[in-house]
Amino acid sequence: VVLHRPIEGTPKTITLTRSRTGKWYACFACEVEPASLPATGREVGVDVGLASFATLSNGEEIANPRFYRRDEADLKRVQQLKDAAKNAQRWDEHRRRKKALAHIHERIANRRNDFAHKRSRELVNCYQVIVFEQLAPMEMGRSRGMRKSIMDVAWSQFISMTVAKAEEAGRRVVLVNPRDTSKMCSSCGKLVQKTLSDRTHTCPHCGLVMGRDHNAALNILHRGLQTLQL
Repeated sequence: VVLHRPIEGTPKTITLTRSRTGKWYACFACEVEPASLPATGREVGVDVGLASFATLSNGEEIANPRFYRRDEADLKRVQQLKDAAKNAQRWDEHRRRKKALAHIHERIANRRNDFAHKRSRELVNCYQVIVFEQLAPMEMGRSRGMRKSIMDVAWSQFISMTVAKAEEAGRRVVLVNPRDTSKMCSSCGKLVQKTLSDRTHTCPHCGLVMGRDHNAALNILHRGLQTLQL
């Protein structure tokens, strides 16, 4: 076994898996004492999206890496070659193209996992309370292209990783109802109707002007803090 880090705690189980590209992995489940991080006293609301991967309530944005979109041309090219080899009954070439296709999918998944692990770790290290919307990503896509983009960003994976890291570090993750977080003004609480193309929140009631996602992140944070006070 090539260990990427020392095994900590008491090993309880080991799971062996083989990827579609022929790689073997050994995953150890170990019993360890949780190591809580020092309290920071900081709270943050996180609005996940497509224009930016996430916008924080402090105005910071995490760029959307679009891993699938970056490699989509490669996937299409190799898929066409694989189909052509199958139609021509060139089975050796078909197997090679099939394996090449699996390598591209594996590369995309590895990049996405690495990104989600790093961004969730940054949140947990910095904030005591982290608030997300309770989303159902697969119900949000209105078109095939939008559903593909939603699958690419993998919000659920990012949130679940944050929850797991927060539990170990003694942090708190709150999931709130997403209803009207994009429409509500974070300053006065009035609803401001918007289309998907409206990227700026302009409130006609109190005059607040800010980015749409920043406004939503503030609403998410306020709703999460209210939930904690109940």
